[in-house]
Amino acid sequence: MRLSTSQQLQRAFAAIEARASSGSNATFAARAAALERLDVHVLDRLRHVEEVAGLPAPLQALRARAVALREGLEASSERVARRLRRRIASGRYSPAGLRRAFHRTAGAVEDPASRGGYDTLDLLVGRLLDAGIPPEEPGARAPERIDYQPTPARAVLSLIDRAHLGPDDVVYDLGSGLGQVVILVALLTRARAAGIELERAYCEYARRSARALNVPDVEFVQADAANAHDASLASGTVYFMYTPFRGAPLRKVMERLRVEAAERPIRICTVGPCTADVASATWLAPAGPRQHGEHEVAVFRSVA
Repeated sequence: MRLSTSQQLQRAFAAIEARASSGSNATFAARAAALERLDVHVLDRLRHVEEVAGLPAPLQALRARAVALREGLEASSERVARRLRRRIASGRYSPAGLRRAFHRTAGAVEDPASRGGYDTLDLLVGRLLDAGIPPEEPGARAPERIDYQPTPARAVLSLIDRAHLGPDDVVYDLGSGLGQVVILVALLTRARAAGIELERAYCEYARRSARALNVPDVEFVQADAANAHDASLASGTVYFMYTPFRGAPLRKVMERLRVEAAERPIRICTVGPCTADVASATWLAPAGPRQHGEHEVAVFRSVA
């Protein structure tokens, strides 16, 4: 016999609630999965039913229970993130120790390709770097400027590994947004890290995040990477781009970096559509294995 919509929703919620009460949601990763199921299979469907026909009393009661469960799961996850934030700010973790803590808390690597490159680690990092209400998106961007999206956290880990970042490196994130790459690089490698970001409000948010976590050796410069003063990119050994721009702005940045490469060896690391443009530069060569997916980090080194 086919179940009614109300019966389907009651069953879906009962399954999620049972798993939550049985202890299977004891980890951050499990709670994140439960929250997603609760949103998609219960709360979103309840909203649809309400829009179409209104909610009868039994489904109103179900919604109240679902909201309460969601609030409880969110509160538990926030307690975990708050504890981890305190430990980071106190300097408790070495770079390797913090990476192990990330793995324990967020769980194993998911399939980020199915989620646009994002997974549970991004939910954890988002809580850790929370510096209050994020700034509003700016108005229409200039041509060939890409709307801001945070770099997936797994891509930052890949950047660290593929570029072999260490304490002697100076890393620039070009188009650094809310500061996620810069802060994670500083925490997980002890490299010096700086962000170049056009939007002043984004830079201010990133500075608040870094201060709250007591992150050393980071800087956020409010400037246009394509037109910034020469000194703003000096001394870098690694330059990262999560495709902040294409076309003319990217060509200007690449010319700037070619000048830097004439002074010292540098590496350029990219994710996304700009990778193909960077790969065409005759003064660069692939460093290590070529990347094959849209969300993978490609690393290039300058050649004499």
